[in-house]
Amino acid sequence: MSAEWGRVRTRLQSEVGEVEYRTWLRQMSLGGTDGDEVTVLLPTRFLRDWVRSHYGDRISALWQAENCRVRRVDIRVGRGPEGLTTPVSTTPAAVPVADATEPAVAIADDGLDGRGDSSGLDQRFTFETFVVGKPNEFAFACAGRVADKPFSPGFNPLFLYGGVGLGKTHLMHAIAWKLQGARRAAPPVSVTYMSAEKFMYKFIAAIRNQSTIEFKDNLRSVDVLMIDDLQFLIGKDNTQEEFFHTFNALVDAGKQIVVSADKSPSDLSGLEDRLRTRLGCGMVADLHATTFELRISILEAKAAKASVSVPPRVLEFLAHKITSNIRELEGALNRLVAHSALFQRPITLETTQEVLHDILRAHDRRVTIEEIQRKVAEHYNIRLTDMSSARRARNVARPRQVAMFLAKQLTSRSLPEIGRKFGNRDHTTVMHAVSRVGSLMESDAAFSEDVELLRRMLES
Repeated sequence: MSAEWGRVRTRLQSEVGEVEYRTWLRQMSLGGTDGDEVTVLLPTRFLRDWVRSHYGDRISALWQAENCRVRRVDIRVGRGPEGLTTPVSTTPAAVPVADATEPAVAIADDGLDGRGDSSGLDQRFTFETFVVGKPNEFAFACAGRVADKPFSPGFNPLFLYGGVGLGKTHLMHAIAWKLQGARRAAPPVSVTYMSAEKFMYKFIAAIRNQSTIEFKDNLRSVDVLMIDDLQFLIGKDNTQEEFFHTFNALVDAGKQIVVSADKSPSDLSGLEDRLRTRLGCGMVADLHATTFELRISILEAKAAKASVSVPPRVLEFLAHKITSNIRELEGALNRLVAHSALFQRPITLETTQEVLHDILRAHDRRVTIEEIQRKVAEHYNIRLTDMSSARRARNVARPRQVAMFLAKQLTSRSLPEIGRKFGNRDHTTVMHAVSRVGSLMESDAAFSEDVELLRRMLES
């Protein structure tokens, strides 16, 4: 295993380069193996998060290339046999070899048990660190209610759903931490948290080891069972059935279930109807896409916690540009902070655009010409059909030129493609519109502010 680890490190070093390897990866050590899982250790939480999000999938792929029996790689904080001390923390970040598209999801191990073991929970994910806004306030309130009063009628099961990186896992960990803190009261509450993937792996292992009775007894003896990312069970009929029976046994016994997924129960096609019906019979709470104000609040909170001064212009720029999920937003801020610390350079709008050029390009490409036409038409109070009509009146022609200008700036479409979207106009017409709007922005400050406002609205 040590020889395989050496080859993985050598290949990784050759791929990323000497400077990048020394900066982020040199302090990795091999923590050990457990069946088909390998543990990689890093000395600090910051390094662990960075390596997990930027190199986790590649490390997993290299391990599998060296040893096809390796199925998972856990990236943790600590020092193994190659380091100086025993692990200082156990916050595993399970990265599946076969599909590591979300290495930043921090937890995949068992959570709390009757002895109070919290090795499967991330200490960052508490109610106190969750930034509340209109898109997530209902889910936050429901999670708080379950944490304060588990087993409440109407809140069992609690089903949290939303897109990637909107805070589902954060709220589940927060519930578990709150319940753990309440253990000093009598009677104590036993909690088990795991991902749906981990549930499946444990179920398969129990079948292989002929210990399914023990597996069932362990899960059905807890007071609160928390299963994250339930959509992972879609298409896995036997595991679904086992979860359904566990679900029924716990609910019938008056125990609490908390589940998360990327869609509501009714939209989880691929789950058995009887399971979808049971999941929807309690409290269903969704986490909507973030608003600009919520993204600003999140960035301010993260910057304050890191004791880093970030100019308001940079925070607004990030909040406008990165709208898909909170995880990507936090990752961008972490990247800026790391770059500033490594090179001793202040965080400015210029350095932000330089450091995050790849992320910003990806988000720019997501704006469509149809969205631009609709937003510009609404802004100038003209009909959407005017964008492709032959009308040449100034109150129509100028907004049409602005829309062409923004289409050129915010999308990767060619000039002929843009022209076709505007009533099959020639590419020279688009070139003239882009040039004309650019000139007006230089000479007319009010017009320039108007176009910039439209740009920000589209990018947000």
